[in-house]
Amino acid sequence: MCTVPIFIILIGLLVFVSNATTMPWNNEPTGQTLSTLSADTGVTFDNPGGVHLAKRGEYEVSERSVWFDAKRPSTGEIQRTHVIIREPVGVSGKLPGMVFMHGAGYGSAVDSFGDMAYDLSSAGFVTAVLDKPVWSTNDITRDYTGSAAVYDEVIRMLRGLDNVDDREVGIYATSESTWVSSYLLDMDKDIAFQVLLSPMVFTPRQAIGFLAAQDFALVGAHDGYQSIVRRVFNIDSALFGVTLPDVHTLKPSAYSIPTLVAYGSKDVMTAQVEGVEAIVDMALRAGNHDVSIRGYPVANHVLRLGDESETGTPFADQYADDVVDWAVGTAKGLRQTSERVGGVNLYQSIAVPKDLKANRGLTVYGLLLHVFMVFMMVLSLVIAVVALVVKIRAMIRRTGPALGFSHGFGNQLLTLTVTTVATLALFGAGLGQVIMGVVKIAWGGAPPEKPGLMYWSWPVIQVVCTVVVWAWSRVLARLIEVASLRGVIRFPPRKGAIGDVMTGRDPVLASTRLGRVLFWVTAVTMLSVLLMFAFWGLFVY
Repeated sequence: MCTVPIFIILIGLLVFVSNATTMPWNNEPTGQTLSTLSADTGVTFDNPGGVHLAKRGEYEVSERSVWFDAKRPSTGEIQRTHVIIREPVGVSGKLPGMVFMHGAGYGSAVDSFGDMAYDLSSAGFVTAVLDKPVWSTNDITRDYTGSAAVYDEVIRMLRGLDNVDDREVGIYATSESTWVSSYLLDMDKDIAFQVLLSPMVFTPRQAIGFLAAQDFALVGAHDGYQSIVRRVFNIDSALFGVTLPDVHTLKPSAYSIPTLVAYGSKDVMTAQVEGVEAIVDMALRAGNHDVSIRGYPVANHVLRLGDESETGTPFADQYADDVVDWAVGTAKGLRQTSERVGGVNLYQSIAVPKDLKANRGLTVYGLLLHVFMVFMMVLSLVIAVVALVVKIRAMIRRTGPALGFSHGFGNQLLTLTVTTVATLALFGAGLGQVIMGVVKIAWGGAPPEKPGLMYWSWPVIQVVCTVVVWAWSRVLARLIEVASLRGVIRFPPRKGAIGDVMTGRDPVLASTRLGRVLFWVTAVTMLSVLLMFAFWGLFVY
């Protein structure tokens, strides 16, 4: 009569929290495709005047280093920056230029873009690869406008060279830097053309939310783990001073110049179909009809074959030749005769979550809950260590019970605590395996044949959590029963009952203050863990 109502109240609270923190997410339409007009990725131009179009490998290449102080405009912070300039040997006259822009991470001039920069220089381009401008920022606090200013400084550096045509300097941007390039094209209206490798297109919140949701599904994670993505990407990061997730770079000016867009069929990071549609739409709004799309089979996010984390992996198929041919013909001002959309058909598994937005209420609640849970876990650990020391000392001195738990509450507390902590460890292990699987396929690896822990752990945790709630209901019902027998919860209480309980003469929980404190602190801690599980959706059945 007592346990069932307590269980209903507790489970009802947890189910309510799980459903209240659930974020709507529409994956439709799924399985979108965009058919190319030709399987051939090659790029050709109408060349009635017989203008010489250099090919990859036509010239020897020399390289030299330049150093400069990259200043962050917003703070004045300085980053000593290395630039490697590559030039074709023995070529006279004014040459086109290309500046390379880094994707995510901390790329340097030495370990980035070396092969592609060399290939373009071997076809008559002066290229510049610089250290990625990061200053003291990290992946979630990048300064895109500041980075754009530094890249523009290098563009002006190329334009100032005697052998460079200052009207024909373009950019080669990959992944994250395709957000930066939007700012750059607003700053510098004289950039001649751009190569966009796996462009992110949408806001970071939408693009990375798409990436995570798609990849969680690809690795075979349980739907429960996939629902975690929805909560994470509704966090209001502006509450912590981070506004990067909602920067809006999808605008006509970002695609107002001749553009080559390239995707790989194994790229699991970008929304290719909706990305192309958005790019073409923005370009047409800007009055630009010179946009070429290329899809390459078996290529990953950086258009290479194999695992992206490995060095020395080659580019896919004819990608390097196609980029060189497109850049050479475009720099010459020729009209493209090959199909605008070529290569393999583009595919997108789910829709971009364009309705994602910051949820301040969810963020505040989640932050307070997790801070409280961590605080209580630390406090419980400290009290448990103290209790252990006291118990060991009592055993050595044979002074009797150290904690004085009565009615079996001590054993019940230990069992429930171990079970809850083990469940928390299982949750962490399952989520960790999902993240490792996502990282693997993001770098170009294959998803696991059998999901294993990342799938079965979620329903197991749900069952265990429900059992734990029932067990806690039994404990609380037993507490009420014992307190009733002691006359504590009568009205009015039995004379002297409260004093007997507090002094330990006639205990409900334990005869010592330390035992009672340990029980209630641990109980509140375990409740906070269950609330944390509820926050992440484990009580959505």
